[in-house]
Amino acid sequence: MVHLYNFTLPELKDWLAREFGEKPYRAVQLFEWMYQKRATRFEEMTNLPKSLREALAERAFLRSAKEVVRQDSKVDPTSKFLLEWPDGVTVETVLMRHNYGNSVCVSSQVGCKMGCTFCASTLGGMIRQMQAGEMVEQLMYSQSLLDGQGGRVSSIVLMGSGEPMDNYDNVMRFIDIVSDAHGLHIGQRHITISTVGLVPGIRRLADEGRPITLAVSLHAPNDELRGRMMPVNKAYPIAKLMEACHYYYQKTGKRISFEYALVAGQNDSLACARELAELIRDLPCHVNLIPVNYVPEREYRRTEKKQIYAFWNALQEAGINATIRREMGHDIAAACGQLRAQHMNRRA
Repeated sequence: MVHLYNFTLPELKDWLAREFGEKPYRAVQLFEWMYQKRATRFEEMTNLPKSLREALAERAFLRSAKEVVRQDSKVDPTSKFLLEWPDGVTVETVLMRHNYGNSVCVSSQVGCKMGCTFCASTLGGMIRQMQAGEMVEQLMYSQSLLDGQGGRVSSIVLMGSGEPMDNYDNVMRFIDIVSDAHGLHIGQRHITISTVGLVPGIRRLADEGRPITLAVSLHAPNDELRGRMMPVNKAYPIAKLMEACHYYYQKTGKRISFEYALVAGQNDSLACARELAELIRDLPCHVNLIPVNYVPEREYRRTEKKQIYAFWNALQEAGINATIRREMGHDIAAACGQLRAQHMNRRA
């Protein structure tokens, strides 16, 4: 059985022509049924010949995931849900409703192998890659929740479980699918990829020239501290990472967003703030300060609010553009991978 969400529109045209002898316009019709009209069954696609609908039902499918857990925040319009696929793996997705639009945080891997010491996604390691169609399912499930409220997904962040650059081809296929004008038509400028700093992926993305926003998880201003928090720093130390970031800006002209999770007593001193400012001073960028989420399996504590603002102020005084991330869904399993980890523990 073929998962149709795995196909870009050109690939769907080729597949329909090869398997069924259909003209390209049939693929456009099918694509529009899938994404614009949100069809979940082939019999709904009334402008397709009955014979084609029956053949598709025998050879292909649209959705295979089911909801296992869903949490709706009581303090803000955030929903987090865990989806399960037929092989038993689960990933989580977050729908965040803002007054300027609706954003979906998509997972790109089942688990993660990057080993960041403050993150719940790495608990249990990585099980497997997410296929492009499985990432599309996460987005379509989010859109189905919004359809009942008259809303639409306006932006995507690949910041859920997993490292997007470690699943590069599937991630780019996913982006091509959801940005297609005959589908959801979400502009690539409204898509953000977050990476722990896989240098080859950053350079590859720069060479492709996509208008995607790049977010780099920095979290420390020097190799000693970053190496303790993020094992990836051994392979790609800060000097190599910053070279790749400068290369990205030179090729694309787009400023980079640096994610910086503040951990009490670890990386939140004013000395760290000044060192960070010096590190990124000559690169057009933005720093997103994130009070670290509490994860029971980790020993890290979040920085107190007074110190968060002191760190932010130190960056501002050094001429660095910085914001403190607005917390959403803090009364539910907010940390990436945390809802999945809770489910796995209950199931064990």
